[in-house]
Amino acid sequence: MKLLLTSNGLSNNSIAKAFAELIGKEPKKSKVAFIPTAANPERNSKGWLIDDLYRIKEKGYYVDIVELTAIKAQELPKILEPMDAIFVGGGNTFYLSYWMQRSGLFNLLSEFLKTKIYAGISAGSIIAGASLLSSKAIKDGYIDEHYQEMSTKNEGSNRALGFVKIIFRPHLNNEYFPMVTEENLAKIAPKLEYPLYALDDNSALKIIDGKIEVVTEGKYLRFN
Repeated sequence: MKLLLTSNGLSNNSIAKAFAELIGKEPKKSKVAFIPTAANPERNSKGWLIDDLYRIKEKGYYVDIVELTAIKAQELPKILEPMDAIFVGGGNTFYLSYWMQRSGLFNLLSEFLKTKIYAGISAGSIIAGASLLSSKAIKDGYIDEHYQEMSTKNEGSNRALGFVKIIFRPHLNNEYFPMVTEENLAKIAPKLEYPLYALDDNSALKIIDGKIEVVTEGKYLRFN
């Protein structure tokens, strides 16, 4: 299984190169399915989502947008079959988990990833790990205290894909996520069952069959 878990997508040349290496084909000959579903509950400007998409497109990849809430479960395998990579965007992780399950993608991915690449941005990377970490049950859903993120009523789940036995925390030292700092993460890391990786917006994890390589032009932290 080949994974690229990013905080901010193809934000620099090192990460873009790692993505191309995982696919093993020239960008102009590669097809990417981009799943923007996690962004649906987010309000205000979605310029960040447009930037994420544009960075993939500007590298020369064919991009098909696959919105899980608008596709029937029986149609999904046919749509994804021709793709070389499944790129899951950022947003609300609980909402993403819910719709991955409802659409049938949760059950399809293990088989698809025998031949395709999984890439994630923020929420799309968090969900690939062993746990959503700081999710807590509240009335009608869940909350992630690191990102001040709440699940949408009746459309939330805290189930992770578990493709790699780590906890992934994106946006290290980002001003918009003031809880994601070395000081705060160091407090919770000793209580965790799995290693914790915290990555800034210029870092990613390139993973092949469980072997993890850090790709960075910025900063990352690893806690055992």
